[in-house]
Amino acid sequence: MVKFLRHEWNRQCFGKLNPEVCLETLSDWTDPSACLTYAKPFNVLYSGDNWQVWSTLGSCHKSNLARVDPYGFERPEDFDYASYEAFFSRYLVVLTRRAIKWSKLLKGKNSIQKSLKVKRYIRKGIPNEHRALVWMIVSGAQTNMEQNPGYYHRLLEGEKNAKLLEAIKTDMNRTFPDNVKFRKTADPCLQHTLYNVLVAYGHHNKAVGYCQGMNFIAGYLILITKNEEESFWLLDALIGRILPDYYSPAMLGLKTDQEVLGELVKMKVPAVAELMERHGVMWTLVVSRWFICLFIDILPVETVLRIWDCLFYEGSKIIFRVALTLIKQNQAFILEATNFPDICDKFKQITKGTFVTECHSFMQKIFTDPGSLSMATIDKLRETCRERLLSQG
Repeated sequence: MVKFLRHEWNRQCFGKLNPEVCLETLSDWTDPSACLTYAKPFNVLYSGDNWQVWSTLGSCHKSNLARVDPYGFERPEDFDYASYEAFFSRYLVVLTRRAIKWSKLLKGKNSIQKSLKVKRYIRKGIPNEHRALVWMIVSGAQTNMEQNPGYYHRLLEGEKNAKLLEAIKTDMNRTFPDNVKFRKTADPCLQHTLYNVLVAYGHHNKAVGYCQGMNFIAGYLILITKNEEESFWLLDALIGRILPDYYSPAMLGLKTDQEVLGELVKMKVPAVAELMERHGVMWTLVVSRWFICLFIDILPVETVLRIWDCLFYEGSKIIFRVALTLIKQNQAFILEATNFPDICDKFKQITKGTFVTECHSFMQKIFTDPGSLSMATIDKLRETCRERLLSQG
């Protein structure tokens, strides 16, 4: 039997929808006819006074999904098209529902007030149409940009540090080699935009300058905002306020938070903590990239963006919630490890598969699986771990 998913629209048009087009246009459906050119398996059909999006969850074919995703990333050779298309069939309904709710909440305005309702909406996902705006507002980046008109451009026009420029240039071709938008052959090539954002930030925050990992974060910001200056101020929100000392030369904040995760695992998943200790595996060996890249190239793109939605609103405790959920959900699998290399391999494997691809259910899990996790608890653990690290020299 063929199953159908239904979503009503009070618009008048006929069309067919590609399962991924929503990432770029579905959330902006003032008129779904924008999707007329797309093919199966999603059909927009007129019925009475309403339009309905019907999704047939029948056989899935590789041809229904592009080789390059909507963000410009090439899919790997072993990409599971059938599973992903089945997931997206379900997620499409969530996206359409959230798009309508967000449009009603914003009502065409470029402002939003923090509230429990907004927090709930953000946890359920921000449509791409509104993502840059909401990130800018809730992170404080919008306020900083408005209070400093022209500052970004003055940074680019000012005197430059040759050593900083060379370090940034070195990493340009290493940044998302699997993304067609960052290749020199692309038009426009986002490498130039990325270079500007990193150069400006390095001169804005001289204590940090440039550190590997910042290029990937800035790259994601550029893909979402499509705006240099906004990407700069969002990068400042992350590095300057949300993740302090993650990218400073000593990386004390990064090292501290990895130790904090270790303490939280002792409290919430003690069997895994005991396994790590028994085999002498330091947390930095298995989770450093989770923290420094904020799950970029670790988890699927859409899952990372859903995590960042919450990160900009709720702060760094979201990173701990994600990490704890990955570990707790995969506790039995991790405990199968019998030696040091095996443990490291298990931690690589737990960031792949259906659990992390299905971003909506994954995000629901991060707010239930770890249980209570207050900033007061995290701050107290940070203080203890920081003192321990400093005493070790």
